[in-house]
Amino acid sequence: MESQPPGGGPVPGTSAGGGTEPPRHLPGHIAAALAGAGGATDSAGQPWAGRSLTGDDARIHSFEDDDGTADASYLAARAALLAGDGTEAGVVASLATARVFVPILAQLAEEAAGHVDAQGDALHGDKQADMALVTLKAPDGRTAMPVFTSAATLQAWHPDARPVAVYAARAALSAVAEGAELLVLDPGSDFTFVVRRPAVWALAQQRTWTPSYADPELAQSLGEAAVGFPAVRRVEIHPGGGVGSLTADGRQLPGGGSGPELRVQLFLEDGLDAAGVQSIVAGLNGAWARNEMFAERVDSIEVKLQRAAQ
Repeated sequence: MESQPPGGGPVPGTSAGGGTEPPRHLPGHIAAALAGAGGATDSAGQPWAGRSLTGDDARIHSFEDDDGTADASYLAARAALLAGDGTEAGVVASLATARVFVPILAQLAEEAAGHVDAQGDALHGDKQADMALVTLKAPDGRTAMPVFTSAATLQAWHPDARPVAVYAARAALSAVAEGAELLVLDPGSDFTFVVRRPAVWALAQQRTWTPSYADPELAQSLGEAAVGFPAVRRVEIHPGGGVGSLTADGRQLPGGGSGPELRVQLFLEDGLDAAGVQSIVAGLNGAWARNEMFAERVDSIEVKLQRAAQ
């Protein structure tokens, strides 16, 4: 049995795919970073036209001595996850101080105001282009923001996108401001990692993130909510079916999926009929929905029912 996410709506089965939403206006700090990169030129005054985003040409932003490659701490956390030794919490923690690239695309604005010639005919002005932030539409309808750990992965994803270098915490802040619930790291690459809403919020607030399925305070809170339901003998939490992800070559990873990330296992007394079970689940859903800790720390859940051992 599946339950709804804390924000309501269907339980997500989100992936990094889906359509692309229309570009959005830039948040202030992204616009400032773009302006700092020199508009048509980079911060060193070199033109963007004809530039490669790899090698020596990758020095395209205000981060001194940055060659456009992925952050070393992120690469180490990613390698550990790929080897089966790491966790998705470790990957998110590595982003706390990492530089990432936000893709910015030119969006055609309204045609500039023209003038009238001597014959009274309108003279059309030049078309103008605005730079806009890109978001993606996840399969469950939620908004996701793509970010890239290196200039090379961004160029491979969209050669026309302009990379703006920001700290990942800043990118998370932009995601929150844009109403995006997910950050998608390196979409279209051999390893795409989804940062879900509670982790996005934690990054934006520069707090340590603990996955809901590994959160003892949350487990205690869910257990306390079940006290009012005597037929519930025990409550356990486990990683949900959406925690894992796949690499491009089909390897299963213990993190980076898009949810549901929390499995709540309810151990029920024997002898309950269907109506009794439905009443318990509905009552617990209501109690969890009113729980501030649950709303903040849980992205989406699946509820599993099991008969308690006698």
